[in-house]
Amino acid sequence: MEPFYVSQGDGRFSSSRSTAGPWGPDSQHGGPPAALLTRAVESLAGQADSDGRNRVVGRLTMELLGPVPVGPLTVQASVVRPGRSVELCEATAYDEQRDRACARATAWLFPATTEGPQQVDRPLPHSPADGVPKDPPASWSRGYLDAIEWRWVVGAVSEPGPGVVWMRPRVPLVEGEPMSPVQRLMACVDSASGVSAALDIAVWGFQNTELTVHVLRPPVGEWLCLQAATLLSSGSVGLATSEVHDERGLVAHSAQALLVAPR
Repeated sequence: MEPFYVSQGDGRFSSSRSTAGPWGPDSQHGGPPAALLTRAVESLAGQADSDGRNRVVGRLTMELLGPVPVGPLTVQASVVRPGRSVELCEATAYDEQRDRACARATAWLFPATTEGPQQVDRPLPHSPADGVPKDPPASWSRGYLDAIEWRWVVGAVSEPGPGVVWMRPRVPLVEGEPMSPVQRLMACVDSASGVSAALDIAVWGFQNTELTVHVLRPPVGEWLCLQAATLLSSGSVGLATSEVHDERGLVAHSAQALLVAPR
């Protein structure tokens, strides 16, 4: 399988078939661009604060401004609000063929320190070894779905209702580069709206317009577990949320605002 992206230099990337979302081969799943924007933000986070400490992502929000094409992208990042301790950064992905912004992320960076209270390990009562693979619907595009290894504990993408799944990327984010822990988190967590689909996917669409992730700490190890649920209103608005765990315990919470409409 191909890595999600290949760097062309100067912030330009070619997108592989591994980025394609389930609805077709021409548009990306939200996970790879979220991870790519995180990569750009983390390049800024590597700059030390006034006390000489590097920074880590504490909160990232990605706005999907339109379909992210399986094609050439340009990514630019900048510091929006510098600070002695916390800092607000922004990264934008541009569709080169249409000359437009297609995804934008803002992220609060916090000091990287071990001086705070220590989190007590609270591992889940199950592990990736307890999950099982389940095939997605036959009509779905298999790009991103095949680029991720899935181990289902509760539910499946074809079963309406809350879901629990262990997952890990099978491919690098960018060819020739290791994926950082937070990049790995972002590559997976956008799947919460599908893991917890509350409606029949053959009848209803539930498109996420954004992704917000609060990161308690960078995850440890390759595997992440999404415990996801979707809430519906009587209108067009839905909300998909998840708790994200590694094999030590809780690492993040996510939320996605969904556009719910008949197909």
